[in-house]
Amino acid sequence: MLAQTRPPGVADADPGSVLLPGHDVPLGRYTTVRRLLPQRPRRMVGAWCFVDHFGPDDVAQRPGMEVPPHPHTGLQTVTWLLDGEIIHRDSLGSVQAIRPGQLNVMTSGRGIAHSERSPAVHPPVMHGVQLWVALPDPARAGAADFAHHADLPRWRDGELDVTLLVGELAGERSPAVVHTPLMGAQLELGGTAPTTLPLRPDFEYALLAMNGSAEAAGVGFEPGARLLLLGGTPFDEPLVMWWNFVGRSHEEVAEAREDWMAGRRFGVVADDPAPPLPAPALPTTRLKARDRTGDLHG
Repeated sequence: MLAQTRPPGVADADPGSVLLPGHDVPLGRYTTVRRLLPQRPRRMVGAWCFVDHFGPDDVAQRPGMEVPPHPHTGLQTVTWLLDGEIIHRDSLGSVQAIRPGQLNVMTSGRGIAHSERSPAVHPPVMHGVQLWVALPDPARAGAADFAHHADLPRWRDGELDVTLLVGELAGERSPAVVHTPLMGAQLELGGTAPTTLPLRPDFEYALLAMNGSAEAAGVGFEPGARLLLLGGTPFDEPLVMWWNFVGRSHEEVAEAREDWMAGRRFGVVADDPAPPLPAPALPTTRLKARDRTGDLHG
């Protein structure tokens, strides 16, 4: 993953960039993801504060994704599949299958619970990304919401096929609701010719290689001919991120954990009899806010 930034207010400066290789993290019992954000050199790109890339995995003889009910606060989850199928269930009563080319956006507001599971009969390969978007005030204290988008803007520009997931690009707009200036798009390169896209000088951007091979800003990607482009204006308010919660202070996160373990606030996930995932113990030291480049505050 290549992350690029421009200094605020300096539209004509060359962007600084950093290559983020990611690291493997178990997700549920059967899935391992490649975590690309947050990392120490770069914790956010715009309001994008969490990027997990999973697969391609052979799940023909395996259960696939099995993530039991768990909570979220202060964020949106954005799920995009290249292969496979996942059933989303949440405490609003939503039960929604997501398949390649479709988008799920869940807004936690002050609190929501959900689960993510492959159906019993599922495709043999699972491959996709799950992303988090930090919510600003007042959206982070507002009502929870869930939206499924089966029809997204798609177009071809020379040898490049573009699918717009969220935000705006090249005069197109996604139907997905976001709460800060933000964009996300899948780019599929059909050839070897150089390709350019109209990018905003006030955005910072990141490019994730999902398969194939490509080069951007002089940096090679392996894998990568199918790419995910993320961007947004810098989200400058420091965040406290711990487990599945995005907050502003230690006390706020500790309260969310206490409410989850006590069965308050988050509701019950529809049509999922599995026991909720227990929260880990809080660390023995205070949680401190980190800004988008990884510096500690407080």
